[in-house]
Amino acid sequence: MRSKSLEFLQTLVNTPSPSGHEKRGQRVWLDYVAKYAEETFTDAYGNAVAVYNKGGSPRIMLAAHADEIALTVNFINPEGFIYVRKIGGIDAAITKAQRVTIHSHRGPVTGVVGNVAPHLTKEEGERKTPKIHDLFIDIGVSSRADAEKLVQIGDPITLNDEFELLRNDLAVARAFDNRIGTFAVAETLRLLQESKNQPACEICAVSNIMEEIGLLGARQISYTLKPDAAIIVDVTHATDYPTVNQLQHGEVKLGKGPTLTHGGCNHPALVKRLESVARKQEIPIQHEAMSATSGTDTDVVFWTRGGIPSALVSLPNRYMHSPVELVNLKDLEKIPNLLAAFVLSVKSGEEFRVEI
Repeated sequence: MRSKSLEFLQTLVNTPSPSGHEKRGQRVWLDYVAKYAEETFTDAYGNAVAVYNKGGSPRIMLAAHADEIALTVNFINPEGFIYVRKIGGIDAAITKAQRVTIHSHRGPVTGVVGNVAPHLTKEEGERKTPKIHDLFIDIGVSSRADAEKLVQIGDPITLNDEFELLRNDLAVARAFDNRIGTFAVAETLRLLQESKNQPACEICAVSNIMEEIGLLGARQISYTLKPDAAIIVDVTHATDYPTVNQLQHGEVKLGKGPTLTHGGCNHPALVKRLESVARKQEIPIQHEAMSATSGTDTDVVFWTRGGIPSALVSLPNRYMHSPVELVNLKDLEKIPNLLAAFVLSVKSGEEFRVEI
């Protein structure tokens, strides 16, 4: 991967961006895309947009969500221990015994999620899986009053795990879901600016908010932008490791390229075009099937207004919603290449419709 792109990815992933608190990560994204866009702007809740070839037709939205799963301060007991609520789909069982940062308006506060040693617990049968309300954070104080000098109810909390290169093009981080998507749409603008060919369409690259708590930002910005078509970039579950049932979840491997999803909210003409572009560009892709929903922003973008032709491009991700999400950077690089080639394939005024 290009060194400046890798540096951007690392900074983007390491910048805390809990759902509803994405401001810092959005600033990183906007600072990067500004040099590749004709215009950038944000809306009332912090969705961020970068526009390329403004005034072109049709208008294509390339969108990914900026937020990550996290915790929030819910209660402080008399001894100063902090109890939490979830922000998104965080797993209580793997959050125990982790180092965390509480993002207070006074500044970052370091803490640890407490874990009672097995010597001090009397086990009867199997050890129970903890619930989120069982977790408590120790910030090294001895009273509620001391804790309240540092944090307050509602402060977001993130795990301290950060980006690290593993080996064989593999990288690990806590928040690839879905900073890889916002990275990919930003890199698409860079590729377009550097290309000898220029698109006929207008491109709106979007880093949208609050996906993890209800696909909320995508609803807002899709309604505002009124795109003629949309490509959503997110992660998907890799199924190439022990205990995962491929008969149930399909076959998705790291190193075999991004995936295209078929069915439901995925517009067949748009998916067909992406497949055609991938073949021409010799970009390997994998295929996924869906039932009623995709579990991504695509589910809400496609029915906005009168219906926006939409498609989902995903990066295989092992160990999703954990501090050790694992992706292949070669797979990731293929996504902006695919998106840029798709955009360049769109003809002036083209519409994507189901032919009856």
